[in-house]
Amino acid sequence: MENIYLYMIIALAILAVADLVVGVSNDAVNFLNSAIGSKAISFRTIMIVASLGIGIGAIFSSGMMEVARKGIFNPGEFMFSEIMIIFLAVMITDILLLDFFNSIGMPTSTTVSIVFELLGASVAISLIKIGHDGDSFSDLLNYINTSKASEIIFGILLSVIVSFTVGAFVQWIARSLLSYNFERKAAWVGALFGGIALTSITYFIFMKGIGGTNYAKQTFDITGGETIKDFLEQQVLLIVSISFVFWSLLSYTLILFAKTNIYKLIILVGTFALALAFAGNDLVNFIGPTTGAYQAYLDFMNPAINTLGLSASEFSMHSLSTNANTPTLLLVFAGLIMILTLWFSTKARNVVKTSLDLSSQGETKERFQPNFLSRVFVRSAILMSQASAYILPSSWQVKIDKQFEAPVIALNRDKKFELPAFDLVRAAVNLMVAAVLISIATSYKLPLSTTYVTFMVAMGTSLADRAWGAESAVYRVAGVLNVIGGWFFTAFSAFTAAAIVAFLLNLNINIMFPLLLVIAFAILIRSSISYNKKSKEIKAEDSLTKAESSSVQGVIHESASNIANVVKRGNRIYTNAINGLALQDLALLKKNKKQIVKLSDEVDELRDHIFYFIKNLDDSSIGASNFYIHILGYLQDMTQSLEYISKVSHKHVHNNHKKLKFNQIKELKEVDARFERLFENTRMAFESRSFEEIGVILTRKNEILKLVTGKIQKQVERTRTEESSPKNTTLYFSLLLETKDLLNATMNLLEEYHKSHDSSVAPATIKNPGEA
Repeated sequence: MENIYLYMIIALAILAVADLVVGVSNDAVNFLNSAIGSKAISFRTIMIVASLGIGIGAIFSSGMMEVARKGIFNPGEFMFSEIMIIFLAVMITDILLLDFFNSIGMPTSTTVSIVFELLGASVAISLIKIGHDGDSFSDLLNYINTSKASEIIFGILLSVIVSFTVGAFVQWIARSLLSYNFERKAAWVGALFGGIALTSITYFIFMKGIGGTNYAKQTFDITGGETIKDFLEQQVLLIVSISFVFWSLLSYTLILFAKTNIYKLIILVGTFALALAFAGNDLVNFIGPTTGAYQAYLDFMNPAINTLGLSASEFSMHSLSTNANTPTLLLVFAGLIMILTLWFSTKARNVVKTSLDLSSQGETKERFQPNFLSRVFVRSAILMSQASAYILPSSWQVKIDKQFEAPVIALNRDKKFELPAFDLVRAAVNLMVAAVLISIATSYKLPLSTTYVTFMVAMGTSLADRAWGAESAVYRVAGVLNVIGGWFFTAFSAFTAAAIVAFLLNLNINIMFPLLLVIAFAILIRSSISYNKKSKEIKAEDSLTKAESSSVQGVIHESASNIANVVKRGNRIYTNAINGLALQDLALLKKNKKQIVKLSDEVDELRDHIFYFIKNLDDSSIGASNFYIHILGYLQDMTQSLEYISKVSHKHVHNNHKKLKFNQIKELKEVDARFERLFENTRMAFESRSFEEIGVILTRKNEILKLVTGKIQKQVERTRTEESSPKNTTLYFSLLLETKDLLNATMNLLEEYHKSHDSSVAPATIKNPGEA
């Protein structure tokens, strides 16, 4: 029987490695967001600095492992077999939950997930014990530290509200004083800001990065015989004052003599500090249950502790209540895995992208759709803004608005170039405010999630910096609400899922242990394969690109790949709709609907770009804008027709209506075959830039129109004599009439190209097919 616990320890070790990977992928946003978003330093330098922070923090994290061992439940109330079930349930649940959030690119708190998993699993086992022993429900308090859960929930609410508010306030003050021309300010201004920011961050390093470790419990003569932690907590004013003077003088010296950009230094040190604190305090979230289980196993197998040779169901785990140091070699190994994950995880970058998109100063592709709450919040903010206009004198408002005027940046022709999501001041404020808030929470022993603080500070500074304008506010607020909702979902799902897994393991450990382990790894592997497949599809998939040329001929050549792309995908969508109807294939029609929605969204995105396209033109290039607008209009007409055809086909089959008759299917296949030739010839003409071929294609318009009209006339005759299904008749007419509209939109597009193309003018750069 003891062998199964050895296998559980091995399984927990493997799960710990997997949990490190998925955990770092989600938590990387905490310390990478500001540095990557501001592009203050190269990506390679950011990763090296973050890696150093993680490596050092991991070594300092030994003392934090106590949280998993005795922070949530009272280990002395549980037997060895029950403790192993709790830890295994926690690890299985944690991996699957974090991987789910990584896959959808949403940041969540690994601290909250591990706490509520421990709580859920231990509550489940406690209730089973209470039921078995015939005790009352109130005895649950003997097993669980119930006050911890309420503290965590309070910490969530507090961190969300306070972090957002303080971040917004500090950013508003900083921008009002520094403006966007902060680099032109006097050296003493930068030195003062550097002193404040670096003092906050270095105190954070000592308080949060080192304060929770075993090293903080040691005493030194310099601290007057006090432990480092007590010294840090009791001598705050002294430490902060000395640090402020030191950093201010150093900043002034660096700015004046070394011509150093102090804001970049702040971002560099801040990134290191958050990475250090992350590894030092959050490593327990990934390997804490495994190290706790390993210690429990050693105690159970040790004759000096288990002197009576008690069985797994009889041996009480009082030994876990004592402090135990985690082997340094294990911490180094864990730190190495975290660093490797940071460098190679694509999911980590996906989660970072979500945070950056929501805080970006410029236009980005909005991931989230507006909802009722986001609209209410935005309307309320507008009303508050209007009210403040009556309170503040107009001269003040003018001065403040001038400080918030962002510099106009010319569009870069290099498509690989990306503007920073925000400037150096906002990045520095993000790091400084997050460091201060987490340090204060740590000194007051408040349970606070670094994820919640860093994310909400970033959102608060975005609001104060006017990054959420009228064009993007409802989308960004909806995104923030989605992320916050995900946090509460984390707590609920972690508790519930861990409780269920613990219950199943308790039913029959010999069967459920290998079964649940196989299921967990199967889900994890499937998720990874699915994510990689989706990522490859996104990279390989044809997508539409924005035009950037300033002449008609340049736009013609530049947008040729877009036309070939739409025609190719439109051909596939039309054919799938007809085939899906013929075969009554609901799965194919459902997939087809998704494809046309994606294509339609891409065309809409191109139309949204018209403003920037026209703004980038000179006075002599107005013709290019007219041509581009017409082309996008025809593309939208095409996608609308395809969307309607796809929608009605899916609806007909989904509602289990009568299948179309053989003759109707046959005629639709004939139309599809003719359209396939039309679309294929069009695609080839645009891919090869053989625009002269368009004239030949246009001559076929009447022939195809006559074909479609003939099919409509045949159906009219059938309806009068033999047709008995009104649904079939309606569907058939709808398909053919929308096909006529599709033909007209396609021919209008071709005519626009045909009359505008000048074969004597070659573009400066002609891209290869598929390159744009």
